[in-house]
Amino acid sequence: MKFRQEIIKPEKPRPIVLIGAGSIVKDAHLPAYEIAGYRVLGIYDLDETKAKTLKKRFNIVEKVYSSLVDLIVDAKKNDALYDLALPASEHKRILEQLPNKSPVLIQKPLGETLEESKLIVELCRRKGLVSAVNFQLRYAPYMIAAKDMIDQGLIGEVYDMEVFVNVFTPWHLWDFLYYLPRVEILYHSIHYLDLVRSFLGNPKKVYASTVKHPKMPELASTRTSMILDYNEYIQARIMTNHGHEYGKEKQQSYVKFEGTKGAIKIKIGVSIDYPKGVPPTFEYFILGQESTKWKELPLKGGWFPHAFMGTMASLQNHYINPSQPLLNSTEDAYVTMQLVELMYTSSNEGGMNFNLIE
Repeated sequence: MKFRQEIIKPEKPRPIVLIGAGSIVKDAHLPAYEIAGYRVLGIYDLDETKAKTLKKRFNIVEKVYSSLVDLIVDAKKNDALYDLALPASEHKRILEQLPNKSPVLIQKPLGETLEESKLIVELCRRKGLVSAVNFQLRYAPYMIAAKDMIDQGLIGEVYDMEVFVNVFTPWHLWDFLYYLPRVEILYHSIHYLDLVRSFLGNPKKVYASTVKHPKMPELASTRTSMILDYNEYIQARIMTNHGHEYGKEKQQSYVKFEGTKGAIKIKIGVSIDYPKGVPPTFEYFILGQESTKWKELPLKGGWFPHAFMGTMASLQNHYINPSQPLLNSTEDAYVTMQLVELMYTSSNEGGMNFNLIE
């Protein structure tokens, strides 16, 4: 069996300007654009040394800008798309400076709070920005294949979706996280919430608990359990533990779909032994077939960097032809942010206290 694993890239893509030169740009944005054949006009970062290092490493980067103003001038001349790879706290300040009606891809999360996210959505509306958020997991080759398989009805009606992550995450790679009151859901599991929404839609009811790790007291919560209920049959669960420091042998990271006719299990390899990672896998089982064994689908890539081609292609296609849907729009991302906020509320207020009865 063959299934679609990528979205169609534009025939004549617009060039890209990058704002931010951190590790995510090095590990994902630029490798993805290199594979896709996108033209990168240049990069701007407050730390110009970082931008220069990336220019030396990636031949597709044409220049380093010494100021945001220089980047904007060049982008306007070349009808370029803006790619923001910044902490969420910087989004509003940068977006205010972009020309009206500019196309822009914003790093997730949209904002650090729901209120901040709302202000950014309103800003994008006011300025007429053609704006999307970099929720790229839904565009990973294995997720596109899963969607194709499910849309064809091969595993029937999906009634159960599970995300399970038990890994050791090197949080020190993102030092800005140490100063934030929210970490795990807002900066990691937000991907899974967005993914669940892309397959099952919006839930009717949620439950959540997110807690800190005793060996990482300087960080906010790094372990989370979430349940999303849709009706009496359909449920999604997200369980993450980023403190499994006992070697990679027992580390796990997968997404599983169960349907009335079959099932899919995807190993998200990039999360295991991060940042080295392991190869992803896609396995499926369809009831009624002669074989009673799980089958494996050969993959054309993983989350990093291949999914980052998808978010950019989605924005490119919509900007070039507005009739093309923009599934990762800021408007849709705002709904994911509402779900994030609801999870934190559930964790803070939703538990039942156990009081021992004498």
